[in-house]
Amino acid sequence: MIYAGIDLGGTTIKGALVSENGEILIQKAIPTGGERPHVEVVTDMANLILELMSTYGCDPEEVAAVGVGSPGSIDPENGVVVEANNFADFRNVPVREIMYGILDKPIYVDNDANVAALGESMFGAGEGQKNCVLCTLGTGLGGGVVIDGKIFSGAYHGGTELGHTVIVADGEQCTCGRKGCWEAYSSATAIIREARTAAEADPESKIHEVCGGDLSKLNAKMVFDAADMGDASAIRVKDDYIKYLGLGLTNMINIFQPEVMMIGGGVCAQGEKLLSPLRKILEREVFAGQFYKIKFRTATLGNDAGVIGAAMLGKINE
Repeated sequence: MIYAGIDLGGTTIKGALVSENGEILIQKAIPTGGERPHVEVVTDMANLILELMSTYGCDPEEVAAVGVGSPGSIDPENGVVVEANNFADFRNVPVREIMYGILDKPIYVDNDANVAALGESMFGAGEGQKNCVLCTLGTGLGGGVVIDGKIFSGAYHGGTELGHTVIVADGEQCTCGRKGCWEAYSSATAIIREARTAAEADPESKIHEVCGGDLSKLNAKMVFDAADMGDASAIRVKDDYIKYLGLGLTNMINIFQPEVMMIGGGVCAQGEKLLSPLRKILEREVFAGQFYKIKFRTATLGNDAGVIGAAMLGKINE
């Protein structure tokens, strides 16, 4: 069978037809236009699936189900996006109802971070395992949890907000309104913030050099580059970032004890510069020395994790 997936983003709607083995057969992205009424956005999602089926040339009966990964708070049982703040008109949106009316197929809806975790657990870094945790390091710190091959999101579907577990009491202000959240210390935004602060206090820091003297252009890679050049300020920022990231990952492992602990996002491009010190922290900190049983890996599906995971909502709910 073939499964269809939609990855709804703030800029683009990505759609794909995916085989039951996780292979993308055809995909296409279109502009989201999130300022429009929700009916228009969701209708575009359904029509994109119709277009993909037509272009691929498959019999519509071959497509078993359609899955949608959406940002925001989701009610998977009813196929509703309860709220997605980055869109003008996304409150209590009946995605399943609208799309079913166009496609006449089973429609499944879940949070975008959750479906990315599902995709990675089935066909990426966690392939072959039933219990996986994914943490994504980007503008924020997101993630998802897969237990016994199913997405875990709590009794009311708002759980596994991994980035909003507090690791420093009364610490840095987080965008969620709380202080000291893991996201405020271990997102890409966090390392850039700390590097700018360090550079402003140290005019001789190599951080100025790697960003061409314009701190507004600083990114996470540049911080690691400056550290590689031996800059003390950059090394301190990098080491603190890895320390806090390791503390949060330890918490996730101690809570869920997954078979595979996965991290994704642009920061992971640093490879062993990031992974080696993280392993040392995890080996030391994970409860009762259990880290040796757990596989610690970077995500492998990249930007395809969301659309593959969304498609697989249909497969796991058969």
